[in-house]
Parts: sequence; C-alpha cells; structure tokens
Amino acid sequence: MKARLTKDFILEAAQFLPNAPEGHKCRQMHGHTFTIEISIEGEVDPATGWIYDHAQISAAMKPIIAQLDHKLLNDVPGLANPTIELMAHWLWEKLEPQLPGLAEIVIHETPFARCSYRGE
Repeated sequence: MKARLTKDFILEAAQFLPNAPEGHKCRQMHGHTFTIEISIEGEVDPATGWIYDHAQISAAMKPIIAQLDHKLLNDVPGLANPTIELMAHWLWEKLEPQLPGLAEIVIHETPFARCSYRGE
C-alpha cells in the first residue's frame, strides 16, 4: 500500500521582494504567517502501519524553522529574493537529503495564496 503523509508547520517572518517591479507593494518590507506543508510518499510498512514516523519530518524542519521564524527572510543565505517559489525550492534542497520520499512542499503566504513545488 502506498500513501502520502503531510505535516504542517507555521512560522512568522518579514520579507521584501527586491526584484518585484518598481512601485509593487511587495518591494516594501512586510510580513506573513507562512504555513508550510511537507508531504512524503511511500510504501506503508505493514508492521508499523505508517510510511515513517511524523517525528522525522519535525526533526528535519526544527532547525529550518529556527532559522526562519521571526526573521527577515532576505537575510537568510539563499533567500535574498524570498518569493514563495524560491522558498519552496530552498526548502526542498535542505529537506530532500533528510526525508526519503519527499514528494511536495506547499507554502501558503496567505490563506488565499500558495505555491506547490515537487522538486522539478
């Protein structure tokens, strides 16, 4: 049996988008409550009944959340222009070596706007 496991994380951070067009509101400093969904796909172990322990996802995300939460994202190495598209790719690069079966990262910057990334 194959399944997808998704775990959500929330962080608060400030950002500005220096590459947005002149006059665009996102060139100014602003903040978001980001919701990050990390999804893993794989075979369910018949002995445990899970793909693997949710705690593995939490352990991989813990230092990343510490690096991003209540920070200016532009100051984080690799996030000088922290669009949610570039953030999703940045997260993928950090998580893929630690999370076998990483299938998708979704970042919500508002309740109505999000980006989905599948490592492509």
